[in-house]
Amino acid sequence: MSAPHRLTRNQALVLETLTTAEEPLSAYVILDRLKDEGFRAPLQVYRALDKLLEAGLIHRLDSLKAFVACSTPHEHDAADRVAFAICQKCARVWEFSDPAIEGRFAAWAADTDFEIASATIEISGLCAACRKAGEGAA
Repeated sequence: MSAPHRLTRNQALVLETLTTAEEPLSAYVILDRLKDEGFRAPLQVYRALDKLLEAGLIHRLDSLKAFVACSTPHEHDAADRVAFAICQKCARVWEFSDPAIEGRFAAWAADTDFEIASATIEISGLCAACRKAGEGAA
């Protein structure tokens, strides 16, 4: 567990925007939501996102080209492997980590002499609520 991160005003605003969002947000959606706070250029958002990623406070979902706040920022380091389950219908995201999966990555990397820089697993499907809502429509 690391020490609390000191955030700049822009970093804190971006983190708050992601924390209160109900779905993953792209950098341009974040920019749009923060225009009233003085954000004018994408670079302002991207700089804040880079620092928040580095601190392990947010995650980038490559498949969506979007960002989410880390659901457990104090329970893992920025280098830990995390996985995400993403509902294709409502865009809700569940974050989880699994020591067994981490162990498999580490064992494979050791066996192949491969140095892992990063690894993210994204699982796409339908959540229980969306599946249930779909059953009623049939």
